[in-house]
Amino acid sequence: MLPAPPPKIPLLSRPPGTGLVLLCLLCMIALWTVLCALSHSAPDLDGMEELVWAASLELGYTKHPPLPSWFMHLATELLGRPVWLPFLMGQIFSALGLWFVWKLARDITTPRRALIATLLVSVTAYFSLRGTIYNHNTAQLWSIAASIWLLHRALRGGRTRDWVLLGIVSGLAMLTKYSALIQFAAFFLYMLRSGALRRPDTWRGIAIAALAFLVVLGPHLWWLDQHRFEPLHYADASLQTNGRLAALKELLHFTLDQAGRLAPMALVLAAWALWRKRRGDRAPGHAANDELFAGAGPAPRYWHDLAAEDRQFLLWVGLGPLLSTVLVSVVLGSRLEASWASTFFVLFGFYGLGWLRGPEVVQLRRILILAATLHALLAIGYATARGPIAQLTGHASRSTYPGPELAAHALRHWQEHQPGRPLRVVVSNTWLGGNIAVHAGPAVRVWIDASDEQSPWFAPGTALRCGALVAYSEDGRATPVPAVRALYDAAPWKGMDEVRWSGPKGPLIDLHWAVLPATPDCLKGN
Repeated sequence: MLPAPPPKIPLLSRPPGTGLVLLCLLCMIALWTVLCALSHSAPDLDGMEELVWAASLELGYTKHPPLPSWFMHLATELLGRPVWLPFLMGQIFSALGLWFVWKLARDITTPRRALIATLLVSVTAYFSLRGTIYNHNTAQLWSIAASIWLLHRALRGGRTRDWVLLGIVSGLAMLTKYSALIQFAAFFLYMLRSGALRRPDTWRGIAIAALAFLVVLGPHLWWLDQHRFEPLHYADASLQTNGRLAALKELLHFTLDQAGRLAPMALVLAAWALWRKRRGDRAPGHAANDELFAGAGPAPRYWHDLAAEDRQFLLWVGLGPLLSTVLVSVVLGSRLEASWASTFFVLFGFYGLGWLRGPEVVQLRRILILAATLHALLAIGYATARGPIAQLTGHASRSTYPGPELAAHALRHWQEHQPGRPLRVVVSNTWLGGNIAVHAGPAVRVWIDASDEQSPWFAPGTALRCGALVAYSEDGRATPVPAVRALYDAAPWKGMDEVRWSGPKGPLIDLHWAVLPATPDCLKGN
């Protein structure tokens, strides 16, 4: 008589495929976006900046390359400019990054272990909590993860298509943020260490990828030349410190910040270890799916089952950006900011495989439960702290900034002094001007700090042609630059309103407003 087959674990009884991975990613996007939309009255500063920059499609901006603003422009064309849009965009690009982590993992290990690695890295702050911040760091997650995957495929398979795609995606990564060069340096070091550069076919592939890279990046390179390489000057200024001692202090803060942002993954692994210690390798009431529980000795850790060349790839390509950045900071005394490391940890979920062992189906089920639980707890905690708690305590957080109220005051004054004429221009900094513009109407644009260079959606000298509303606030994170103050002083109508920040207990925002009338050229045009 044949022995009865072991009972199946209903959840994950078959190896996970595309459908389950997509479901997990969609749930992550929905969870974080909905809770942030319910709890926030304004996006974060970077998200507001992208909403403002999305006013036009440019080949570059004064601070950064253009690709994230292009994506935001497309999103605003489809959905308008609700304050929750940056949260959605940030999570979409976080999910895309995880998708390419999954693609790489599927090429080097089993489907279950691939999903485990993806789930582990998903709970780190850069894919979860900070994944709600749509900026150039978050927007680069997908292209860095995709370029790593494509490099692995190109070196293993040598197909021309993979080299071409690697060049294209690498160009898109550079169009997102120039820090992609750090990842490319890690690619070079790995190819040097592995001996891939000794093969003629590798150099042929690099030449193909470089050509595709230059085709993608070419228009932006032309723009840089025409605009005095402004974003590079901004990047250089961002690296400056007040001396080597200050640089070392910031490096310590940088390191501690990274540890905190990786802590959720460590927490999941610790909870898994405790779960396994108490329950062993059996799911409650079930044998593992078609896996035998041999008692001959402990099972090897998943990391050691990876091919040696794949372990080498993951270590050099995954650790290279972080270690090289820290080394450069120590040698040159340059400044480091925690968020600049957003893309440095995309492969860290694989390192978690160094702790895991035992039947895959059991461990995947546990990691899935732990990761989903932690995502939910983080999202609920973040939304509660940034919304209800901030309102209750009167904490002056950007998440509770009274954008709708400020816009209502601004529109009332505009309509009082320019009846019948739609408001089209707000002169202010990005934060206050953006908060007014997104609530004042879809056609309202911000003339950032009264600067044509910072506001390329206006033809030079035309921003004030049909009038504008000037706004600043000494106590509302919108201290005016001299050019804005001069326009305010010259305006025929001006005043100051007070709006409460973060509910009844919050501080007062002093909204200084002024209305500039339309010029004769605009009136003639009408």
